[in-house]
Amino acid sequence: MKPFIIAVCVMWFGCAATAQTNPPAKPAEPPSATTPDNARYLNDPSLLTGCEAELARFVNKPCDIIFIGDSITAGWLGPGRDLWEKDYAPRHALDFGIGGDTTQNVLWRLENMDVRDLKPKVAVVLIGTNNLANNPHEIADGIKAVLANTQEAFPGVKIILVSIMPNERAQGKMMQVDSIIRSYADNSTTYYLNLVPLMAPVTTTTPDGRTETNWKGLGPDRLHPDASGYQIWADAMEPLLSKLLAGGQ
Repeated sequence: MKPFIIAVCVMWFGCAATAQTNPPAKPAEPPSATTPDNARYLNDPSLLTGCEAELARFVNKPCDIIFIGDSITAGWLGPGRDLWEKDYAPRHALDFGIGGDTTQNVLWRLENMDVRDLKPKVAVVLIGTNNLANNPHEIADGIKAVLANTQEAFPGVKIILVSIMPNERAQGKMMQVDSIIRSYADNSTTYYLNLVPLMAPVTTTTPDGRTETNWKGLGPDRLHPDASGYQIWADAMEPLLSKLLAGGQ
């Protein structure tokens, strides 16, 4: 019996020693919002296909406006296509948006995709809503890095920084981000376009009596604009965009 007891004690002390020398793993740190990252493209190279095709269209052609962002920017060629073809394509606009992108992804694309020969007069930047792993200050820092990289890639460009739109997924966090990034506008090189007041909450009642809240201009997913949302964006931006394209401040 004694040998058995001794063996059990040895096993217990061994386990205790292992627990002391191998403390519980710390939670993973959120990815830095200011570090370029292309992991999602390596996992799925097709994500870059549409953006590469857009860039190819501008080889040896003028590009006066570049729209930089994620799926909301890419959506100009989806729900916003009619407006795009009417208002932006004739003004040599390039859609540099990829669905699902974070600030890290945009930073990588600005550094590694073939954009250096472009000489846009205006860059329209809307990014950050997919940085769900980061806190508001980290997201704002990532957006600031995107602005700096945009200015480095396109010397002399004027930037229209668009507010993150309302959304059900992370409304509180993204509105905190907006409260920070508005200070990035100097109204000389960078201008802030606040769409939030134009996209007011809308409450509706379903046939079974439930109430649902969405925002004006957003589709059923409460995240992406529908055609009316792109109209809100276009109407709000047009006076500033026209002035900047004409060389004004």
